[in-house]
Amino acid sequence: MKIRPLERNDLPFIHQLDNHKQTMALWFEEPYESIDELTSLYDKHIHDNTERRFVIDLDGDFAGVIELVEIDYIHRTTEIQIIVRKKYQGRGLAKKAIREGLDYAFNMLNMHKVYLYVDVDNQVGIHIYEGVGFVKEGVMRQQFYANGRYHDSLFMGIFKDEVML
Repeated sequence: MKIRPLERNDLPFIHQLDNHKQTMALWFEEPYESIDELTSLYDKHIHDNTERRFVIDLDGDFAGVIELVEIDYIHRTTEIQIIVRKKYQGRGLAKKAIREGLDYAFNMLNMHKVYLYVDVDNQVGIHIYEGVGFVKEGVMRQQFYANGRYHDSLFMGIFKDEVML
């Protein structure tokens, strides 16, 4: 498994992920994005230095995506987000990909802290994040709206000196 930069030819796979209602609910995002909209977003953000998007590549197959967004070069913080395709879940890819993303954030971008938001009910995700070293920092009540209701979100973070890659 490796991570590599997202390329234009990866967009059909991203489109599939973005149109999966249950997956997007975990990301607190609206599903059903058109391929044209996705292509437009790709073109708009390809040179945006506040985002880095990577493909989780498993022997040449698209296994998921990991993103560093809201990159702040003054405070040296960034948010990390991940989606692993359903058929690749349960293989430890999320932990490996997150470690790769953290390595990039801390050692290439010189970030001080990486943070994330996760639904308080997403126990699998919380377990993965804690296993990598993320620490629960607080609960944001009714932070996101998905699947017809508001969800509490757990805010988790990790500092560069806490990571064991």
